Amino acid sequence: MANKQIEFNDYQIIKKLNFNEHEVLKLIAKIFKIKIGSRGQIVNLEGDQNSINLASMLLQHLSHMLEDKRDFNLEDVRNAALRMHDEPLSKAKDFLGESLLKTKNYKDVIPKGPAQQAYVDAIKEYDLVFGVGPAGTGKTYLAMTLAVVLLKAKIVSRIILTRPAVEAGEKLGFLPGNMEEKVSPYLRPLYDALFDLVGTKEGEELISHNVIEVAPLAFMRGRTLNNAFIILDEAQNTTVEQMKMALTRLGFSSKMVVTGDITQIDLPPKQKSGLIDALSVLKKVDTIKICRLTEKDVLRHPIVKAIVKAYEQNNAN
Repeated sequence: MANKQIEFNDYQIIKKLNFNEHEVLKLIAKIFKIKIGSRGQIVNLEGDQNSINLASMLLQHLSHMLEDKRDFNLEDVRNAALRMHDEPLSKAKDFLGESLLKTKNYKDVIPKGPAQQAYVDAIKEYDLVFGVGPAGTGKTYLAMTLAVVLLKAKIVSRIILTRPAVEAGEKLGFLPGNMEEKVSPYLRPLYDALFDLVGTKEGEELISHNVIEVAPLAFMRGRTLNNAFIILDEAQNTTVEQMKMALTRLGFSSKMVVTGDITQIDLPPKQKSGLIDALSVLKKVDTIKICRLTEKDVLRHPIVKAIVKAYEQNNAN
């Protein structure tokens, strides 16, 4: 049994770590299976030496985040603690890195894990990036965040958000309503991510001025997209022809991020996914980056991780 004390210079740091009746400290103690108590500006840790060291690293990193006025919530702490517990050679900053953007709700958007950080770094460096992984790994949200960052910095002049509008065997022509009403349900997740980042009012203004365009993939045919940040979402549901068409829309001074989950393909059984085809065809092109995320990077409710992992294991059998 080992003991360790951490003394913080600012009592406000302890108060913030103890918000909601010590929830942060209780959560860290539970995950690392140690005892944690605080008095004044001192936090006491008792338990296995390795666990204490990891918990200490996390607490000190959280205190630095608070000093830098960076935000985190209990789910952020839970994710970081679980990953550090499972990957002992990792560091807290691997799961709670630098903020990319502060949303309208004053929430910091932070890459949470080495795979997400590598994905963000790839988008910054490469003009064409594929982000492949299960639901909840931040593929679309992080791409959207960087698109907004580059737009605000005037590095790109517009954002194009697109996804295939034919899913689960449904064709637009057979759906009720006009074209906008037909495609709106398919594009809703993109609107949700955008409005979460910039707010509904600003998002709607940017859309009305065509600074941000949200459209089904079919609307991209015949266009060349210059000085733009293009996100092709749900790319596993593109055909080979659609994928080739989309990739060749990339113009000068533009970036494109293609996101998808190859375990969630809704195309007819005999139709090959354009995403799977592109990953094979383009894997040796060194100016293109392919990033793969796994169930470890799922940042939704903990049960989502368990569901994703269970399905992956079942498909492997």
